[in-house]
Amino acid sequence: MALLWEPEFWARLFGIGVLNLLLSGDNALVIALAVRALPPRQRVLGQVWGALGAVALRVMFVAIVTLLLRVPLLQLAGGLLLLWIAVRLVRPEDGGASGTRHGSSVWEAVWIIIVADITMSLDNVLAIAAAARGEMILVVIGIALSLPIVIWGAGLLARLMNRWAWIVWLGGGFLAYVAVEMVFEDKAVVGWLGAMGMQMKMPVSVGAGAVVAALGWWLARRPHAAVPEDI
Repeated sequence: MALLWEPEFWARLFGIGVLNLLLSGDNALVIALAVRALPPRQRVLGQVWGALGAVALRVMFVAIVTLLLRVPLLQLAGGLLLLWIAVRLVRPEDGGASGTRHGSSVWEAVWIIIVADITMSLDNVLAIAAAARGEMILVVIGIALSLPIVIWGAGLLARLMNRWAWIVWLGGGFLAYVAVEMVFEDKAVVGWLGAMGMQMKMPVSVGAGAVVAALGWWLARRPHAAVPEDI
C-alpha cells in the first residue's frame, strides 16, 4: 500500500498505460476482425473472453521477461530491440491487420484473438517490463486499465492516431526513452561505465526520445495509408 503514495508509482503506471494503448492498436483491430461475423451477443462474449485470455498470457510473459532481464547483457539486448520497436512505431506503414480471419463461433474467435496476441505482443511485453522495473502490481493495474479500450476501442484508437499523429510521435519518443534507460541499467553496462553511466543515462535517454519523436514528425510528411477506422 505504501507504493500508492509514491509519485514515481503513478508516473510509471501512467507510462505503462500509454505504452500499452499505443502498442495495442493492431491487437484491438485483430479482436474486432476476429468477432465481426458473430451475432451481437456472441461478439461481445468473444471480445471479452479473447481479450481476458490474451491479457492473462501477457501478464505471465511480462513476469518471465522481467526475470530474464536480470541476466547481464539480456537487458542490453532488450533495450536495443525496444529502441528499434520505437522507431517502427513512428514510421508510417501501409496496410493493417486486414488479413486476419474471423471466427465462426465464440470459442474459435477467442482462439484467434489469443494466438494473434501471442504472436504480436513482443513489443508490448518488452515495453511494459522495462517501464515497470520489476513491479508486477504496476503491470497488472496498467494492463487492466487499458483493457476496455483494447476490447472495444479499435475504431477509437485508429481515429485518435489518424487525427493526431503527434500522439504516436510522443509515444515513440517515450518508448525510446525507456529503451535507452533499460540499456544503461543492464548489469554489464553498469560494470563497464560505472559512475559515468549514471551521469549519462538521463541526457542520453532524453536525447534518444527527442530524436525518435522528431523522426516520426519528419517521416509523417510523406503520404501513407490511414489506419482503418470502421471495423
